[in-house]
Amino acid sequence: MTARYSPAIDVTAVDAIDFHTHVEIDGAGHCAYDDELAEATGRYFKLGPDYFARVDDLAEHYRQHNTAAVVFTIDAHTVSGHQPNSVEELIEGTIRNNDVLIPFGSVDPWSTDAVARVAELSGDYGVRGFKFHPSLQGFEPNDRRFYPIYEAIGAAGVPALFHTGQTGLGSALPGGHGIKLRYSDPMLLDDVAADFPDLTVVMAHPAVPWVDAQIAIASHKANVFVDLSGWSPKYFPPQLVSAIGRQLRTKALFGTDHPYIALDRWRRDFDTLGVDPAVVPLILKENALRVLGLA
Repeated sequence: MTARYSPAIDVTAVDAIDFHTHVEIDGAGHCAYDDELAEATGRYFKLGPDYFARVDDLAEHYRQHNTAAVVFTIDAHTVSGHQPNSVEELIEGTIRNNDVLIPFGSVDPWSTDAVARVAELSGDYGVRGFKFHPSLQGFEPNDRRFYPIYEAIGAAGVPALFHTGQTGLGSALPGGHGIKLRYSDPMLLDDVAADFPDLTVVMAHPAVPWVDAQIAIASHKANVFVDLSGWSPKYFPPQLVSAIGRQLRTKALFGTDHPYIALDRWRRDFDTLGVDPAVVPLILKENALRVLGLA
């Protein structure tokens, strides 16, 4: 077993915390996605052929920007038939770089050992949250057969991060590579948040085409937050920009979706939105510190 992760981030010194970055390749070159999906995703986001960064390279990139980052991969092996990159190796990388990186775990919700895996990754390895992609993993988050997973995450005292809205994964492929968007409707998470009031739920990305529902849920449920990754801020729907400065000022989290959106680009485009300067530090760092238990 690898050593247990413990953060060593100087939270008073870093400028920001990126709540959403992907490390989906390991030292052996194994990718979380099959070749067709990986190639199509790179084309969709106009990235080069080797767009997946190894964990040490990502850490150095964020270190140079004085920014901490939440990192994860996605285990969707039941639906995809493709084994993910090594979560254990990813955690080992965050331990080497615990001054800037924060690991989230991933469990396949269809696996019979998903609950035990949550306990292992949180208890033995020290992950600080769990990432789900309902569309890629092919499950409805409010299906009660998955509730024991949320009970285990809640017992670990860490947040659950769910992809919401449209996804670039599978875009422009026949049938979207079998990926179904409806599983990422944020209204499904309203049930989860209501049924697990002690579980912190983070909705990843502006949830196009369900942004109004997303804003309503995050405003209504004290345990729900929104990360702003996956879109350049200049493309944020106007109602989301308004909510960031008002009812979501303590609920919105900076995130890029690295490598799909570059850190510099996100920060540069966010600066053009005219968000109240008093709110900006909350979004860039303070809200994330509370969600991650690092405040």
